[in-house]
Amino acid sequence: MAESASVDWDLLHAKATEAMHHAYAPYSAFPVGVAGLVDDGRIVSGCNVENAAYGVALCAECGMISALHLTGGGRLVAVACVNGTGDALMPCGRCRQLLWENGGPGCRIMTSTGVRTMAEVLPDAFGGTDLDAFNKTRP
Repeated sequence: MAESASVDWDLLHAKATEAMHHAYAPYSAFPVGVAGLVDDGRIVSGCNVENAAYGVALCAECGMISALHLTGGGRLVAVACVNGTGDALMPCGRCRQLLWENGGPGCRIMTSTGVRTMAEVLPDAFGGTDLDAFNKTRP
């Protein structure tokens, strides 16, 4: 797994910014891009894609997670998300859950206040271990 010290945050930021330029955001005019470093060294990215039916819009992180699995899976170790001006952007709660599922508590995320772990930005998260524990109690 990539160490925090070996994360090229400038490259992740650049890839997130590049993805943001491909966003489809005609309704909110709020383009978002994201890039993640995978434990095997790949970088995957995504952008938000809006829809006139607001509830079916896709966050940038959804596209990145799809790209992660499409290109071989693995675990995210670092993520940078940016808004339309390239500033660090905190993923919404739904997307934090996606990042937890695909990176876990130690996955690092660039925030406006610096690099933080998923455990810090999604404390007491719900995950697969909760389902496993519940299923073990069922007859």
